[in-house]
Amino acid sequence: MVGVHTDASRRCDANLRATMLTIYAYRNCDTCRKALARLAARGTAFTERAIREQPPSAAELKRVLAAVGGDIRRLFNTSGQEYRALGMSARLPGLDANAAIALLAGNGNLCKRPIAIGPGIALVGFKPDEWSAAGL
Repeated sequence: MVGVHTDASRRCDANLRATMLTIYAYRNCDTCRKALARLAARGTAFTERAIREQPPSAAELKRVLAAVGGDIRRLFNTSGQEYRALGMSARLPGLDANAAIALLAGNGNLCKRPIAIGPGIALVGFKPDEWSAAGL
C-alpha cells in the first residue's frame, strides 16, 4: 500500500536518514569528541570524515552557510592557529561568500568543527540544544 508506514518501515527510514548523516570532525578536538560521543551514546549511525584531510565540499558549506543565516564567519575556526597565521580576521571582511567557501573547502583547518550534514541537517559547531532540535 502506498503511504502506509509500519513500525519497521519507520525504523528503516530513520536508519537510512542516520546513515546519510556525515560528521566532519578532528579526532584531537574535545568538542568533536563530545559530539561523536553523543551520537554513539544515542546509537545514531553516521559517517565520520576527517575534516583536515577531507573538508566539506563547497555545496555542503553553502548549506551550512544558509543554516547560519549567511554569517560566513560562523563557518571559520576563528580560534585556530591557521586562521591567525593567515591573518583571516583582517582578510575575512573583504572576502565574498564564494571566495570564503572556496577557502574553507580547500583547507579543513580553517573550518569550525564539528560540521554535521544530512537530510534536513546542517550544523556547525557543537551546541547540544541545536543538535537536540535537529534530532541528534
